Parts: sequence; structure tokens; C-alpha cells
Amino acid sequence: QVQIVESGGGLVQFGGSLRLSCVASGRDFSAWTMGWYRQRTGQRRELVAVENGSGDRRYANFVKGRFTISRDRAENTVVLQMNSLKPEDTALYFCNINLHLLNEWGQGTQVTVSS
Repeated sequence: QVQIVESGGGLVQFGGSLRLSCVASGRDFSAWTMGWYRQRTGQRRELVAVENGSGDRRYANFVKGRFTISRDRAENTVVLQMNSLKPEDTALYFCNINLHLLNEWGQGTQVTVSS
């Protein structure tokens, strides 16, 4: 059974940093795409950053230059380093892992950026 555990959310001031971590267990996820999505209040869930099984990374335009995604394949872990945070980054952040038709979500971790 796949399990996803997220950590690292919290409250930070404008311009601050947070580091989100996600650990997946239950199988070998090295070939899977792992990454982060977010959902702001009243908005649809949107991609933040993902890394596929080949190591290719994709970032949303609104985080380029501020956020960095990294993976530890041996540990089935994906980390999102978030710098220069803005109030508009306030959202529930979800870890996602997927491969073809298989798609799994974490429960989410709240990030709140105060102005």
C-alpha cells in the first residue's frame, strides 16, 4: 500500500523560506514522477514543481527562480525548497507521485505567508 507523508509547512513572513519534504513508501518510486501541487483558497489545484523518472524538472512560471525541487531516489523522497515567499504563495501544498495511470496524493501541508 502506498503511503505519502508530507512535512515542513508553516507560517513565514514575506521574503522568508520554507522547505517541504515528502516521503513515499510502499514500493520503488524511482521511475515515477514526484512533485508538488498547491491549492489556494477558492482556486483549482495547480502544479508547482515536478521531477520525472529521468530527472527532468518542470516548474510553474510563478515559482521559477524562487523554488527548487530535488529528489533522493534511494529514499523515495522529494523536497521543495521555497525561497522569497510571497503572500500569494499561501496555499495547501500537496505531494504527488504518479506513473501512467497510477496517481497518489498526500494529505497536504499548509503554507501561510504573512505580509
